[in-house]
Amino acid sequence: MVLWVFGYGSLIWKAGFRYDERRVGFIKGFRRVFYQGSTDHRGTPDFPGRTVTLEPLRGAICWGVAYKVSGEEDQRIALEHLEIREKQYDMKVYLEFYTDPASSTPAINHVMVYIGSADKKANQNYLGPASLDEMARQIAEAEGPSGPNRDYLFQLDDALKQIGCDDTHVRDLSNAVRRILSTKAAA
Repeated sequence: MVLWVFGYGSLIWKAGFRYDERRVGFIKGFRRVFYQGSTDHRGTPDFPGRTVTLEPLRGAICWGVAYKVSGEEDQRIALEHLEIREKQYDMKVYLEFYTDPASSTPAINHVMVYIGSADKKANQNYLGPASLDEMARQIAEAEGPSGPNRDYLFQLDDALKQIGCDDTHVRDLSNAVRRILSTKAAA
């Protein structure tokens, strides 16, 4: 039995568990959005940060990486780590993972994905959409036990570039946060 885990946020650059293989690819029918609140890593309960979650969108694709975890012990350790790390995400789903945009056949079936749903009863940390400026201000200011929220955004932007993905939502938000920080530094 093999476990495959799909990362579309910080898992792209920091798995935090042992894996046998890492593949770049995408899932279909979702887009990456900074709608999930973080009160335990990149923000606090008083001032949540923003991290990514997935929003269903017909025809969309979301690039990231899939990790193959073999061996019973490695899988147990990986799942324990992920259940703590992703505890603010209320859904765990299994999706098809593709590596070739021209192919209709998935490279991997049943890749595990953590999602923070828009259901405020099930997901108390869901922040939802906001204007680009509002999200950028929140990300520029928020900080939690894992560090400044802006570092998460900038690392995600860099990690996506490294795998050949230009995510306009992430890029535009990153540029907006950089403008805020440069304005503050100049003042």
